[in-house]
Amino acid sequence: MVEDLGMTGVQYNTVLSIFFVPYVLFEVPSNIVLKKFKRPSHYLGGLTLAWGIVMTCTGLVRNFAGLMVTRVLLGIFEAGFFPGAIYLTSFWYEPKDLSTRISYFYCASAMSGAFSGLLAAGIAEMDGVSGLEGWRWIFILEGLATIAIGVACFFFLVDTPALSKRWLEPEEIRYLELSIFIKQGGGSREESGAGGRVNWRDLRMNLTNWRIYVQAYFLVCQSALSYGIKFTLPTITKSMGFANTQAQLLSAPPYVAAAISAISFAKVSDRFFWRMPFLVTPLGIVAVAYSIILSLNGELEAKKGVAYFAVVLAVVGIYPIQAAAASWNANNIAPASRRAIGIALMNCVGNVGGIVGSFMYLEKEKPKYHTGFGLSLAFGGSGLIVALLLEWSYKVANARKARMADEAKAKYTEEELFNMGDRSPLFTYVL
Repeated sequence: MVEDLGMTGVQYNTVLSIFFVPYVLFEVPSNIVLKKFKRPSHYLGGLTLAWGIVMTCTGLVRNFAGLMVTRVLLGIFEAGFFPGAIYLTSFWYEPKDLSTRISYFYCASAMSGAFSGLLAAGIAEMDGVSGLEGWRWIFILEGLATIAIGVACFFFLVDTPALSKRWLEPEEIRYLELSIFIKQGGGSREESGAGGRVNWRDLRMNLTNWRIYVQAYFLVCQSALSYGIKFTLPTITKSMGFANTQAQLLSAPPYVAAAISAISFAKVSDRFFWRMPFLVTPLGIVAVAYSIILSLNGELEAKKGVAYFAVVLAVVGIYPIQAAAASWNANNIAPASRRAIGIALMNCVGNVGGIVGSFMYLEKEKPKYHTGFGLSLAFGGSGLIVALLLEWSYKVANARKARMADEAKAKYTEEELFNMGDRSPLFTYVL
């Protein structure tokens, strides 16, 4: 693609990173818009349909400028999907079950990384069909598949419990709504389902919640790590001495291992209803993996067995991070209207890491990639320390709230306590 469009290495990195600018800017507004939709399936389906069309058009671009336009549009339409999906999921599952469910999204992302390598290797053989290069067919076919999924969302994606009367009994809907009510700390009114009004107070409470920004740092780490490795894994495997097709095929096993890792960590996290260890352990694995890779000092081909093991280990550590961080953040924001913005804000700040990840692996440093591997090690180590400090802050806050609980019940009405959301003395933070 770089040669066909006459791009330089810097232009290619710019194309990769420009996607994240609208992605970051539109995540919070997108979840505010989603909150106003009675049927979230229509909004999320529309986003998917739109980015499928853009992806298909990417296969028809003729120059760097055209590719930049499609990448910007792709960022705009993709921005709302993950925060919207997490927000919608939070209506269906109690806090103790959320990490596993969110991990399924990122497991799907990991598996797409596995199959994209295999798919790319197969579709690349279509090079020359109808006068189009192989990489164009990759965008066209994957775009058409996305369009089909977007249309299917309008019919098959479930909405909130209140809008699921066709397949849920009234008692089941009531149970789910009460679960949401209890999760938000209880109160004199319920706030369930989409379609509620998001007010400026919710926005202000999120923007001044410093813990959301700390949680977002985990996504900065994860985004930089995952996008960095995703963009360069075939190049790294080629540096081990494998041919193009072999390098694409060898890109698949790390993602399969990552999918298993993401679900396993999430299930154990939900089992114990404890988030911190399931951030610290993957981040520690990442730090160990990149320490090994850096110690090889670019001798990837001479020590390909150790190098490939370290790459697999790195990906295994990277993918559990997002589910643990996203569920930890969602568990600790209430009520639902505030959670909608808080989830999007975390993703918005966190995806800045994608811009960093796009520039970490410099072409001129191949195959040593000291900058990319060094920054990856730094993200793993720093994220681990931040997770330990954040849990400590939650413990201190819970102890303070416990001392204030009786006084708060006497001083405030149920309505006032409900409006405080996660800042209420009756709300206990998940560790």
